[in-house]
Order: sequence, then C-alpha cells, then structure tokens
Amino acid sequence: MEKIVKEIYDAVVNGNASGVKTKVQAALDAGVNIESLLNEGMIAPMKEVGDLFESGEYFVPEMLIAARAMQAGMTLIRPVLLAQDIKPVGKVVIGTVKGDLHDIGKNLVSMMLEGAGFEMIDLGTDVSPEKFLEAIQAHQPDIVGISALLTTTMTNMDATLRYFEEKKVRDQVKVIIGGAPVTQAYANTIGADGYAPDANQAAALARQLMAA
Repeated sequence: MEKIVKEIYDAVVNGNASGVKTKVQAALDAGVNIESLLNEGMIAPMKEVGDLFESGEYFVPEMLIAARAMQAGMTLIRPVLLAQDIKPVGKVVIGTVKGDLHDIGKNLVSMMLEGAGFEMIDLGTDVSPEKFLEAIQAHQPDIVGISALLTTTMTNMDATLRYFEEKKVRDQVKVIIGGAPVTQAYANTIGADGYAPDANQAAALARQLMAA
C-alpha cells in the first residue's frame, strides 16, 4: 500500500476528518490510483471500524466520527469516480419511515454503506411510501433501507412494503429494515429481505444481498 494511502487509512480509523481531506487531496494531486484510494483508503478502514465496533473497542460515537472522516474523503473522491465511470458496489435508497423524525441511526447506516462502496440516496426522515416509490422509480436502486426508532411508527414499515406490492415494485428491490424496536421476527412477519441490528451489520447484509 502506498504510504499516503496508509496515512489516509489511519486517519479514517482515528476519525481525523481534516487529515483525511488533506491527504486525499494530496493523493489525487500525486495521481494515486483512484480505485486503490477508494478500496484501501476508504472501504478497508471502515471495515476495520466495523470490526472494532463488533469487538466492543469502538462505540457509536467513534463509528460516527470515523464515518464522517471517511465522508470528508469521499466528497473529493466521488467526482473522480464518476468522471472515470467507476461503478459502485450497488445503489441504496434509505429513509426513516413516515411519522418518525429520528435520523442518527439511519445516518450512520448510510455512512457505513457508503464506506462499503455503495452509492447512497438518502431521503431523510418522515418518508412516506409514495416518496420511497418515487425514489425507486427515479434511481432504480438495488436495495431500499427503511428505519424506524419508535414502536408506533414501526408499523409504517409494513405499510410501505404493502404499498410496494400494490404498485408492483416489490420484486424489483431488496428491502432491509432496522431501528431500535425492530427485530428479525418482525422482518420475517412483514416479508423484508433482511434485518440488521446495527450499522456495521447493515453494511455486511447489503454486501451479502448484492452477492446473492
């Protein structure tokens, strides 16, 4: 690994956003291979951050800080990837269900998925089934991620999936769900394609669904 890419890797793991930005710009100016910059400088360290979270060495704040550092680098890398027509791993539309204004968990999942090489379309919070449908039609995603933090809004996940069925788009996308009150049992009940208890496992689940 080139020295500067290793420095970017370390800066992401340590959550040093300004360091990531400076070093990514230096790497781009020096003509470092963009795929190596993406895979070894952005995706690999976010995988390590996920592993540190799984092992209990990192908690949600550290994950968020590392993810923000990765995003600081991605803002510089993304235009180059587009210009060179380098395809993302997959495309994900994500949002918090109608009636729910919580976004920290959803934002972290979005950042971890971007760190895993996905193109993200974040619809924000309080997203109606109609708005999810519009995004599916406009962006043709591989995966739709739906989040809820309240037991009272969780039922809107089911309503959203039924709406997809009614509009004949359910079989066009894989749907993954998550949030504090959500369980694998609930995912099975409503017919979601997957459930993840945290952002790191959501990234792993999305990769599995793309591989399948």
